[in-house]
Amino acid sequence: MNNTYINPEKSTWQNILMRPVFDYRQLETKVSAILDDVKLNGDTAINMYTAQFDGAVLNDFAVTESEIAEAALHVDADLKTAIEVAKNNITAFHESQKETVNKIETAAGVLCWRKSVAIEKVGLYIPGGTAPLFSTMLMLGIPAVLAGCKEIIVCTPPDKNGEINPVILYVAQLIGIKNIYKIGGVQAIAAMAYGTQSVPKVNKIFGPGNQYVTCAKQLVNAAGVAIDMPAGPSELAVYADETCIPSFVAADLLSQAEHGADSQVLLVASSLSIVERVQDEIEKQLSALPRKAIAAQALQNSLFIVLENVTDAFDLLNEYAPEHLIIASDKAEEFTEKIINAGSVFLGHYSPESAGDYASGTNHTLPTNGNAKAYSGVSLDSFVKKITFQQISKAGIQNIGKAVETMAAAEGLTAHKNAVSIRLNEINN
Repeated sequence: MNNTYINPEKSTWQNILMRPVFDYRQLETKVSAILDDVKLNGDTAINMYTAQFDGAVLNDFAVTESEIAEAALHVDADLKTAIEVAKNNITAFHESQKETVNKIETAAGVLCWRKSVAIEKVGLYIPGGTAPLFSTMLMLGIPAVLAGCKEIIVCTPPDKNGEINPVILYVAQLIGIKNIYKIGGVQAIAAMAYGTQSVPKVNKIFGPGNQYVTCAKQLVNAAGVAIDMPAGPSELAVYADETCIPSFVAADLLSQAEHGADSQVLLVASSLSIVERVQDEIEKQLSALPRKAIAAQALQNSLFIVLENVTDAFDLLNEYAPEHLIIASDKAEEFTEKIINAGSVFLGHYSPESAGDYASGTNHTLPTNGNAKAYSGVSLDSFVKKITFQQISKAGIQNIGKAVETMAAAEGLTAHKNAVSIRLNEINN
């Protein structure tokens, strides 16, 4: 593996840490054409793209109740038990994020508070393709239901037979979601953003996807439809020092590399010997993976960086702002103080990133491509709006009225001032 750097100068970090990307202008042109087509032609366009990209010819996009019921029969009992464990943990973690209304008297007679109100209509995109992510159904569906969203719709790509992975349908049924459509890719984002004859328009779109899906989400966002965050190809960074277990680190790097050829993994190690031992372990483990061709391709985009100074190591990791960050060290908890930019962090030798992907309870829909510098992962907050309220009594407007009048006058907004003055005059007369 040639992508190894030893104590690189800070001036070179930006170039070293560049993610693999398509030509964005070319990508945007292709995606825009599909979005516009679906906006104009609705279901007809979706039918065409479903045949073109998924190889499926469909009469109806909506999944039927009988298909959902049938799906449960095709899910292994052990997998159902595992899903139940994940469901319980994800529910517990997101349930804890509910906020109670806290009324604050900012001045005598001036009461202010904030209330969480569910977004009415949300669309969840569940990737299919090479790995149908039923886990994403749990990660997006559970907080949407807990938040109380009135209308939850799901789009997920069908296989060539026009069928949805049965585990995705089983999970949807388990958490109480029924409006599921056999639509994938850019056309799914367009359907949820604009609405079609079959698919209702939503207020906010959630879900990870490839670069095409991510681009589509960003374009509809620019046109006024809310999205969770830019969430593209998966990525993982690992910090490993001399206390790490190289076989564990290798397994973690491969767990991300197998997501897709455009995934990226990054190892920052305190010595070259750690990098060499991890690389040896990667070679051993890679050969046994069913998705070894995909993982091997992703490893071509991946980086191995030696930084002997721990402060420099975390400065570089913060510059990279990974979707997932593992700290493979006995000092993991101590090092949390150094983390500023990351989607989700896994501490110590027994916290694999795959635990967060499935069953620890945290959400796996996270910002990628450096967006962890400004975005959080999906949480209960993602599915609600925070509406502020204020209630001002006669005494309250008397207490703050003069300040409002003075400030409004200073900004030259006389009507603003008058809205207070007319009340104060009424009280004083």
